[in-house]
Amino acid sequence: MANYLHSLRRRRRKRLAHQYAAKAPSDQRVAVIGLGRFGSSLANELTQRGWDVLGIDTDDRLVQKYSDGLAHAAVADCTDPEVLRQLGVHEFTSAVVGIGTDIEASILVTSNLLEAEVPNIWAKAISRQHGQILERLGAHHVVLPEYEMGERVAHLVTGRMLDFIEFDDDFALVKTVAPELATGVPLGRSEVRSKYGVTVVGIKRPGEDFTYATAETVIEKGDVIIVTGKTHAVEAFADLG
Repeated sequence: MANYLHSLRRRRRKRLAHQYAAKAPSDQRVAVIGLGRFGSSLANELTQRGWDVLGIDTDDRLVQKYSDGLAHAAVADCTDPEVLRQLGVHEFTSAVVGIGTDIEASILVTSNLLEAEVPNIWAKAISRQHGQILERLGAHHVVLPEYEMGERVAHLVTGRMLDFIEFDDDFALVKTVAPELATGVPLGRSEVRSKYGVTVVGIKRPGEDFTYATAETVIEKGDVIIVTGKTHAVEAFADLG
């Protein structure tokens, strides 16, 4: 179970890195402030994607640990706006605040980045209240990795889902074994969308790779499918099996 949760956390961090890289400006420089588990994993993933990463932390042991894998690394306290200026972070178009349990430092650093007019700021929150404060400050993107991971694992534990990703506006993407009622006929004639309010977007047969699902796709027993729709609809559909 521990290995499974570690794998889920790693995939979550990789997805965050992918989302960050997709939304960030074309200038591929980013300052990652806070090199704990979240910040270091994100910095490593962005580095692998070809980004020029400046990693910053107040703990010299963490900086030394990750410095070989980063383009730049510095031991510094970014709650001091002058430190940010000296490091040149004000010239970056992107920054990630990965500070963990020190909420005061997280808020101060985010505030300093906003005052420095860094145009694209991502900030980690450890609770909904923390996230609300960061949003009110003006952080452009707030993530709650621990909360979202707990919510996600709860969905997997209580249902037949193999994976679960929830987006804004109560919309979700689910990986599940196909319910029998969806098998044996082309998707276009199965009325899955009209009856259950979900759309099958991908399919994987045993021993094969995932592929797109079309109206002509016939799902067979044992197939793994990717389904999207309103959260309550995909949950109910996954439980039909």
